[in-house]
Amino acid sequence: MDGGRIAIGALSVGLAQAAYEAAVAYAKERKTFGKPIAEHQAIQEKIANMATTIEAARWLVYRAAWTRDQGEPFIQSPAQAKLFATEMAKKVCFDAIQIHGGYGYSREYPVERIYRDNRLMSIGEGTSEIQRMVIARNVLEL
Repeated sequence: MDGGRIAIGALSVGLAQAAYEAAVAYAKERKTFGKPIAEHQAIQEKIANMATTIEAARWLVYRAAWTRDQGEPFIQSPAQAKLFATEMAKKVCFDAIQIHGGYGYSREYPVERIYRDNRLMSIGEGTSEIQRMVIARNVLEL
């Protein structure tokens, strides 16, 4: 399961990246009050948080994969990568829908599908609650 957790983490990063890119493009194109919504501080805050958490998740996944490639014990790092990446992707996908407004639920825009596809990531290879248990047991050496 540990290898699968790395894969789920990587899939989550990819889904989040796609939602982020769609949100950035939409924010540059959609105008309110005569200017692109990308110029509004609230949208900029969402975009900044999306970019930062995607990068953090990406590095956790890289570290988990590297640990596995080194032949080191890799129980905790895949669980951490999967937990953080799936939770991050859930938030990024939700924020992408928020940036799209009502269009976020329209099949006309990709964020609707990405949001649905992402839901499975926090369930497959162990739920977030299971990942927390795996991490805690490893830290506590139980």
